[in-house]
Amino acid sequence: MNSRNLLIIFTRNPELGKVKTRLSKSTGDQVALEIYKFLLNKTNQVTKQVSADKIVYYSEKITKHDIWSSNLYKKEVQHGSDLGAKMKNSFQAAFENKYDKVLLIGSDLYDLEPCHIYEAFKKLDTNDVIIGPASDGGYYLIGLKKLHPKIFKNKNWGTSTVREDTLKDLEKVDVHLLPILNDVDVIEDIEHHPAFSKFL
Repeated sequence: MNSRNLLIIFTRNPELGKVKTRLSKSTGDQVALEIYKFLLNKTNQVTKQVSADKIVYYSEKITKHDIWSSNLYKKEVQHGSDLGAKMKNSFQAAFENKYDKVLLIGSDLYDLEPCHIYEAFKKLDTNDVIIGPASDGGYYLIGLKKLHPKIFKNKNWGTSTVREDTLKDLEKVDVHLLPILNDVDVIEDIEHHPAFSKFL
């Protein structure tokens, strides 16, 4: 691995009752887990096509023999008091390791494609920050060339105000917005999506 571009993928360890908890209120824990594994596989298929260094950050512990091949992905564990701190710490580690452009994505986006990731890396040539807006008011991707610590603080993570509050913190820098995509959190996100009909 010698790329100066880094793609960080935040995942949860796929354990019953610990993933897609809002979705599970409608589907039950077992189906929610199957849907999350389905989304993990899609994220894996998309990201392994991307030419960049890649790190998977697990929520609980590193799993050695899983879908994330150690030949393609470095593996780390998220650390921090909340999602913002965990993201900040992962970016900080990346810049300490001398990466020029760093993207962070989640693992619950069925509609993400390699073109979105490549566009984000390319747009960092002429912008300070890249944000991939999620239809629920959050974001599915954030890309940086240097750390902006403020954007990871004082946010109500998982709510509809996250992107708006983040953009307020970035008023003095150039921000490029990618297309809006739909991440999967609640039953309404998937009930009319043909890819998920087998689960419902």
